[in-house]
Amino acid sequence: MTESRGLVLIVEDERHISDVQRLYLTREGFGVHVEADGSAGLAAARRMHPVAIVLDIGLPGMDGIAFCRALRDAGDWTPVLLVTARGEEADRILGLELGADDYLTKPFSPRELVARVKTVLRRAAGPPGPPPTGSTGRLSVDPVSRTVRRDGEPVELTATEFNLLSHLLRHAGQVFTREQLLAQVWGYPGYRDTRMVDVFVSQVRAKLGDASPIRTVRGVGYSATAPGP
Repeated sequence: MTESRGLVLIVEDERHISDVQRLYLTREGFGVHVEADGSAGLAAARRMHPVAIVLDIGLPGMDGIAFCRALRDAGDWTPVLLVTARGEEADRILGLELGADDYLTKPFSPRELVARVKTVLRRAAGPPGPPPTGSTGRLSVDPVSRTVRRDGEPVELTATEFNLLSHLLRHAGQVFTREQLLAQVWGYPGYRDTRMVDVFVSQVRAKLGDASPIRTVRGVGYSATAPGP
């Protein structure tokens, strides 16, 4: 038997969906625990400390949005992959703004689910390559502890938000299209939903305030200002 890749928590009230998710994740070496409502899922997350959470938005009791908010408010930054119905775009965006790392829209391939879980875990581990510059103006970034400080005060970023900021700082002055960022930060070459990039950039800017080095290049994409001395 191969060593487990870690425990994935599935919070899904449709049994036939969670059974397929469990099957495919187990085949890839993950341990899997399933809960069918949000309150039980949140309790399981706090008790079991999974490596990732696959979270349906439309849950009985506590829905996925409330679940994600409670998780992040408690300082738990476990990677969260949202599962949404096609008509839940507003909830999907809100979930990303609350700290979810990615999302899938039903119906989806279970193989894509497994690929997305692996990808959010790679992002949580940090991008390959040299670390970003340690400071830029009022902002300091520690690539080892994966922490960010603004004017000396800690700023809580999700794994994806940190990787986005780090990538732009590592290539300060270079302009990236949204498609390039999806490929290089998210690991999704050819992915068409570039709105996700805008949401994460907005979140990083909101958290960093006027210390944010991220700049919009109209008609192209995003860049980071070069670090100061």
